[in-house]
Amino acid sequence: MGITTFAPAMKELILNGGTASAILILALVIGLGLYVGRLKFKGISLGSTWILFIGILLGHLGLRVNPSALSFVKDFGLILFVFAIGLQVGPGFFRSFKKDGLPMNMLAILLVVLAVATTFIIHLVTGEQLDIMTGVMSAAVTNTPGLGAAQQTLADATAAMGGTPEQVEASSSRLASAYAVAYPLGVLGAILIVITLRVMLHIDISRENTQVLQDEDEENNAFRMACKVENPAIFGRSIHSIVGEENSEHMVVSRMMRGDKVFFPDLDSELHEGDKLLIVTDVQHKDKVRIVFGEEFPVDMKQWQRPGTKLMSRRLSITQSKITGKNLRKLDIRQKYGVTVTRILRAGIDLQADPDLVLQVGDSIQVVGSEEGIMQLAKLVGNQPETLQKPNLVVIFFGIAIGVLVGMTPIYFSSMPQPLKLGLAGGPLVVSILLGHFGPKFRITTYTALGANLMIREIGISLFMAAVGLSAGENFVNSLVNGGYMWVLYGFLITVIPMTIVGLLGRLALKMDFFKLCGLLSGGTTDPALLTFAEQMSGSSRVAVHYATVYPLTMFLRVVAAQILIMIML
Repeated sequence: MGITTFAPAMKELILNGGTASAILILALVIGLGLYVGRLKFKGISLGSTWILFIGILLGHLGLRVNPSALSFVKDFGLILFVFAIGLQVGPGFFRSFKKDGLPMNMLAILLVVLAVATTFIIHLVTGEQLDIMTGVMSAAVTNTPGLGAAQQTLADATAAMGGTPEQVEASSSRLASAYAVAYPLGVLGAILIVITLRVMLHIDISRENTQVLQDEDEENNAFRMACKVENPAIFGRSIHSIVGEENSEHMVVSRMMRGDKVFFPDLDSELHEGDKLLIVTDVQHKDKVRIVFGEEFPVDMKQWQRPGTKLMSRRLSITQSKITGKNLRKLDIRQKYGVTVTRILRAGIDLQADPDLVLQVGDSIQVVGSEEGIMQLAKLVGNQPETLQKPNLVVIFFGIAIGVLVGMTPIYFSSMPQPLKLGLAGGPLVVSILLGHFGPKFRITTYTALGANLMIREIGISLFMAAVGLSAGENFVNSLVNGGYMWVLYGFLITVIPMTIVGLLGRLALKMDFFKLCGLLSGGTTDPALLTFAEQMSGSSRVAVHYATVYPLTMFLRVVAAQILIMIML
């Protein structure tokens, strides 16, 4: 084929509106968007959001995809994205409400409520349409699933009221245009608030770090004690029969000395008269340890170390479901096994080994210690990564099917003209969270390997962004010229006002340290760009731990809030 015939053939392929044309255009938009997304300014990048802008540009230039195909790609991409997120955050979703996570999640709820209130007030004051303001709000908190949920709800309601497919597409495009216009300043506004709070509140990050470390040391009251087995009632009995499940978290036999031999006992090890035990316990149980085992004597760690023991570093995989929900402080790995956890890898984020970090199946922990200690720890956590590599596709697709059914089930409220639906974003998200949390309890393998989970998420969000951008591109410039430039200001206000109020409350009322505050604000706005910036500025990965604490609930509430605003408009 010559050059003179190649160009017309390519033009026909791109513009014919068929399946090949749709795939070609979508792949082009996604590829260009991801390539441009690599660019950074002052260490900040909009990442895959560039797919949206490239889609708008090419849509404005006249590239079109069959509306039915575009609608399918958009919805299916969104489902894949939110379902993968739900599987990731599900194991820690309900535990995030316990202890220190409760006040943080309460502030995260306030952050969502204030964003909705600010959005609605701007709507009342300016007269801007509420569907447009919903798109602006989703951009202000960088919440793409919220945009998808709002579009789905608006499309369903428009169709239910007799709207044509063209009207449904037009309403969806308005939301996407508002989102795209307001998004960049939403990202920058959130970063500006964190910088402003640090300056305004005179926060010294070095001092904050020192104080946090000091508080952690004071809270950790576990200690070692050595006892000699002298109680005749326990001679010949196994450690498990003595310690039992009820005391296993407060009284752990980490090493045993019989004669000159030192070893790591298991729960079936029998106790003999004269055995010496190295026990990890706490203040409340130290007297009980003496009563159960016998005389206490001073701990000299040198006598508990086998000759020639060398330290080694290994990465262990959490594959035992019983570890899910326990934090590093409760497991007390260093005291029990003589092993130090240095880092934790979760869902692509490298986390600091914070004592309060709750572990879950799929985490990888980097440890340093003796070979024997690491082997004992490996038995505890499972360390069978091969069991995690193959995703359970049966659960994933059945979960998506159930999620779609849940999302399309109407929820009736007397005050609303149309029933509320969780939609194609909220339904799969709720089901995947429940699967991620309860699945292991019913022996349902819901964990998806990190690479597989990220692949599903990235493919899903890329398809969604490309479809949204192409559908919005045709009317984007007209929207911007005809008053759309004000959406930038509205989005900035929706970003700044709630974050400022919650940031001041967290710091001044609840005395949160800077790392917790940054995690709250970045997780409460579901903003990964802010998380990255806060970690770079603070020099601490503690921020990511707190981000993970509030992210699951916030993601769910942002999706529901966007739908509620649309329902109010109707």
